[in-house]
Amino acid sequence: MNLRQLVCRQTINNLSRVNGKLPSPYHHCIYRDVATITDPISPPFHSPNIHGNKPLQNPNCPKPDPCFSRYIHCTSGTKMSNSVGEPKLNSKESEEDGTMNEFLSRFVWIMRGKLSQVYPDYDKQTIDGMLLIIVGKVASEMEKDALEQMLGAAVATPSQDFSEDLWKTVWEVSNKVLDDMKKEKQKEKMKGFLQSEEVKEMCRFAGEIGICGDMLRELRFKWAREKMEEHEFYDGLVRMKEEVRAQEKEEEAGGKQAETMDNEAFVAEEKPNVVTLPKRQGKIRYKIYGLDLSDPKWAEVADKIYERGELIWPQEPKPISGKCKLVTDRILSLNEEDDPSPVLAEWVELLQPSRIDWITLLDRLKEQNIRLYFKVTELVLAEESFQTNIRDYSKLIDAHAKENRLEDAERILKKMNENGIVPDMLTATVLVHMYSKAGNIDRAKQAFESLRSQGFQPDIKVYNSMIMAYVNAGQPQLGESLVREMEARDLNPTHEIYMALLRSYARRGDVTPAGRIATTMQFAGFQPSLESCTLLVEAYGRFGNPDQARSNFDYMIRVGHRPDDRCTAIMIAAYKEKNLLDKALNLLLQLEKDGFEPGVATYAVLVDWLGKLQLVSEVEQVLSKIAELGEAPPLTVHVTLCEMYSKAGVEKKALQALGVLESKKDQLQSDEFDRIIRGLIAGGFVQDARRVHGLMEAQGFSAEDSLKLVLTASQASHGLFRRTPTMR
Repeated sequence: MNLRQLVCRQTINNLSRVNGKLPSPYHHCIYRDVATITDPISPPFHSPNIHGNKPLQNPNCPKPDPCFSRYIHCTSGTKMSNSVGEPKLNSKESEEDGTMNEFLSRFVWIMRGKLSQVYPDYDKQTIDGMLLIIVGKVASEMEKDALEQMLGAAVATPSQDFSEDLWKTVWEVSNKVLDDMKKEKQKEKMKGFLQSEEVKEMCRFAGEIGICGDMLRELRFKWAREKMEEHEFYDGLVRMKEEVRAQEKEEEAGGKQAETMDNEAFVAEEKPNVVTLPKRQGKIRYKIYGLDLSDPKWAEVADKIYERGELIWPQEPKPISGKCKLVTDRILSLNEEDDPSPVLAEWVELLQPSRIDWITLLDRLKEQNIRLYFKVTELVLAEESFQTNIRDYSKLIDAHAKENRLEDAERILKKMNENGIVPDMLTATVLVHMYSKAGNIDRAKQAFESLRSQGFQPDIKVYNSMIMAYVNAGQPQLGESLVREMEARDLNPTHEIYMALLRSYARRGDVTPAGRIATTMQFAGFQPSLESCTLLVEAYGRFGNPDQARSNFDYMIRVGHRPDDRCTAIMIAAYKEKNLLDKALNLLLQLEKDGFEPGVATYAVLVDWLGKLQLVSEVEQVLSKIAELGEAPPLTVHVTLCEMYSKAGVEKKALQALGVLESKKDQLQSDEFDRIIRGLIAGGFVQDARRVHGLMEAQGFSAEDSLKLVLTASQASHGLFRRTPTMR
């Protein structure tokens, strides 16, 4: 039977089975075109080219879209309608008809492109006739559920009506349509979670802290996907609960009935759940809104919709199998010292990866070996298929910064600049945190000013990092200016920031700014604490005003804070600067009446004070108190003992204290080296003093001119200054 006879016969048969009738103009066009096929050498409809040398998929063919069922019926007046006497469908049947309409519309769209590609010389009407025959066959198979069995098979089953190649093409197109419909359903479900209040709230928070652009989009989809997976998980639990209840009811119904139902469930479980076409009873009611999809505007609309879908729907990584899987395992098993370049090149050649494939590989590396992750990521930045953007650089810089790998982070930043990528707001924010943590105040300030130059208002975290950088660099006044800037922008500085500024001013003895910060804290709602009161006492003590320090000490007691050992030691040190020993002793006696017991910090101040007064026996009594506490004395106590015993001429104890200090030379500061050297020279231990001076220079400290002069004079008159040691 030739093509003309086949088309005529199948067209008449299938038209009679369609619900409703085609309008007469289109009906006439179909039969007129079928009647004009008289070329005896026309290629048969089952030409092997449809699945042979020519590719079946037309790259110019637009992707199917679920909205086409609304678009197609507008192209002409060829819409099919139900018969007047046909009963109305209920909601379930309407939903199933909608699924069927979508399946057939997508099928016609893709099949038209394949037929047009194989038969480029045929006109549209001939292609329409062929499509009508194919759709009729597919519809008939759907009515008797044969199509679902065919789609569930691993390969296409040959049909008696169509050739093997044609039926294989129908099988592939049908599977592709079902897969697209499943993905579209998943997209629609994902859109609902993208608009959920929880995801919106997280996106708003991310926007407030400066996350925007591609990074915000990726995070949004990640959060929505997590919510969807959580929802599906709980839905699965509900379904399992319902299945268990149904099974319990079946078991109660009777043994025979339960056995029958179990067998049916087993058979249903054995059957592959591949196809999602609705199960219908009776004749399928479907609508095809004409076959005229050749209008170029619909192709343009489909392209735009597909492009938008690619933007909002994340891609999936390619499946990895065979040799590519072995290469992937080799990459994951590399050590940090290995060169991953050859293995990566082989992986790229085998997989031809896209960006999502690279990201999947890097995520697996990050979980297994963070060091190897850094090394591979730096190489991947140069890969064209990775589509490197500015966010990839900032993420890697941030990862290095969190691992305290400052040199590696700066190397990535240098590569970023060499490639012509200017750091944006997020990158500058990462740099501010990194350099502030590293104590590089100049680079941190440069990154902070870069944020402002781009018109970006720093957030609280950026301000905190920059203020701490100024505090650690000994510039609290610059940090305080940023606090005032935050307050002007209605940003509330944290309690830690206020305390850091107060601590810095207290150690410098700047009582005016320290009092200003304490007052600002109270206005901000932070009540005076033991720490803040202690810092005010320390500020006035270092400033040399013990009376005001005592006033703040008493105020701390009045507001209900019990002085601890550190606070008491600071107060005693304030009295020591003015040599007010009687007031210090009276304070200690008063505190002991209230139940206070001095600790190591208070005793250490007393040792230093009494040692400078050369009260050796009193110092040794205080040392016995420290020994009773069972704690090791601080390093300052050994400095005092070395100085005191050297000046007193007690050589054995002086050298014993000096030995302890030499073992801990890395912890000594410049002023402590100065005290030790002067004490040794005063006691006549010139050689020991010169040795300690060498240790001082080895630690990077430079002696003052006065100390150098004393050393030179002591060496010149070594014999005169040498004292005969005495034992006490």
